[in-house]
Amino acid sequence: MNNIRNVAIIAHVDHGKTTLVDALLRQSKTKLGKQFTENSELIMDSNDLEKERGITIFSKNASVMWNPSTSSGQGGTKINIIDTPGHADFGGEVERVLKMADGCLLLIDAKEGPMPQTRFVLKRALEFKHKIIVVVNKIDKQDARIQYALNKTFDLFLELGADEDAAYFPTVYCSGKRGLAGFEPDLSKMTDITPIFEAIMKYIPAPTGDCNLPLQMLITSISKDNFKGRIATGRIYNGRLVSGQDVAHINRDGQIKRCRITSLITFQGLDRVETAEAQAGDILAIAGIPDITIGETVADPSACSGQVNLALPLLDIEEPTVRMTFSVNASPFAGREGEFKTSRQVQERLFKELESDVALRVGVEGSGWLVSGRGELHLAILIERMRREGYEFQVSRPQVIEKRINDEMVTPFERVMVEVPEAYSGTVMQKMGLRRGLLQDMSTEEGIVFMEFIISTKDLFGYRSEFITDTHGLGLISSAFIEYRKDSGRVLARERGSLVVHEGGVTKLYGLLAAQERGELFVGPAVPVYAGQVVGQNVREEDIRINVCKEKHLTNHRSKGDGVSEHFNAPKIISLENALEYIDDSELVEVTPKNIRIRKINLNAY
Repeated sequence: MNNIRNVAIIAHVDHGKTTLVDALLRQSKTKLGKQFTENSELIMDSNDLEKERGITIFSKNASVMWNPSTSSGQGGTKINIIDTPGHADFGGEVERVLKMADGCLLLIDAKEGPMPQTRFVLKRALEFKHKIIVVVNKIDKQDARIQYALNKTFDLFLELGADEDAAYFPTVYCSGKRGLAGFEPDLSKMTDITPIFEAIMKYIPAPTGDCNLPLQMLITSISKDNFKGRIATGRIYNGRLVSGQDVAHINRDGQIKRCRITSLITFQGLDRVETAEAQAGDILAIAGIPDITIGETVADPSACSGQVNLALPLLDIEEPTVRMTFSVNASPFAGREGEFKTSRQVQERLFKELESDVALRVGVEGSGWLVSGRGELHLAILIERMRREGYEFQVSRPQVIEKRINDEMVTPFERVMVEVPEAYSGTVMQKMGLRRGLLQDMSTEEGIVFMEFIISTKDLFGYRSEFITDTHGLGLISSAFIEYRKDSGRVLARERGSLVVHEGGVTKLYGLLAAQERGELFVGPAVPVYAGQVVGQNVREEDIRINVCKEKHLTNHRSKGDGVSEHFNAPKIISLENALEYIDDSELVEVTPKNIRIRKINLNAY
């Protein structure tokens, strides 16, 4: 097992994880597919949503051979690299990945330093006693603050209770985009990414375990294959595994069932490759166990038949904090734009998602489905994926999942980190104060104000779009769930009402010009609308009805400058996230492959 290293890469969103992994894959001479050229897009972000948003959503595995002894790539050390999501809504997946690794590369932006979503994962990595190598990335930035980032990282280690060995971490400086790294922060002395491989070999220990003991494998992620069925990925802690071997599946309740491995898959570069045998310390995927799930154990059936308990400690599956109600589209435009629109089709798709996403919960509620997840982004990603697959449905306003502990109602709270120019800091503090956010820390550096708040999840709903507007797009905001706390019970109401269509038809410029005086519009001319659809935001608190389909009647009277002075403001384009943040309890978001619409639940009232 000395020729295996298992390394997880953890970092905040947009600190360069995926770019660094790309450099490691390319410079290790890993064999890539023909679609990946010298200047092609990021290899690991293969999903369309990942490419558009620039974030990693799905955890992926890859492996490289370092210093192979033959030209075919055999020999040398196999380094299993696990690229992990950086967003807090996918933090549970990161935690499971840490069980597969023996060490971590902690990626830090040379300007920003460690961010709040790094804190949770780093804390768990230190609890697992993993060796941490700090990689200061983006040192080629003009405003890079390398020493500041290192000092903040050291403070974070001490704050999380790291021991002396962990606190004096090895450091590598790099520019993932250029594919350069070194042990000194001097780009002119760097030639390639080799120092990161050298640090991995020097500081990350080889896997522990014994190939001669009975088989023990812990499952950490689940995926679906149309031909092989349910595929479970995990790490072998002891023993060996052979394709076609009989194994014992020990589920979460301790029940043991005998199964046969139909396929044994290992990682070579980016590809999944069939293999005949695997040993302790390696990360691999198996097929043949139809009902296996995350946190369960695959063991030697002969050893399980005795009194020996081979079950590995169960992995906790994180609890959801936000829920929405999904239902079949019931608007007047239902069935026009989607390929899959019946209740059976939507239900099958939601329950299929449960096979690969264990943080998701789906329950039948009346004529719809109650879908619960880790956060707004978690559910928004699911909705967007279903929309692109051709599904048509409608969803309700996100709501937090509250609990009763010791006869007291508690609600999820989050730690929010804000970074804004000094000119906009007052507005941010005022808005967070109205939402009952508690200021924990505040500092100013070079005209940039850094603030830390503690706020309940339900009070944070709908603020991100406001924040972007208030800071003119120059602010950064990130949040991470911390714990459940006592709920004050007060719900923050929306300050402004909606502009609701009075009668259906096609929008006309004449009607829109009159309507834009009432507030901000979401639609332009020549757009089909129906009665009860929300087409804008009122400047006042209440909802009002407007006629955006009104036409100007033709007459024989004309004036020379008629209509020349009128100006139509560009409508605000509503994205899925904007729509979910905007709606209140009286509204729904209609989701189709072609459009995102906001509507009132009771269309007849308008």
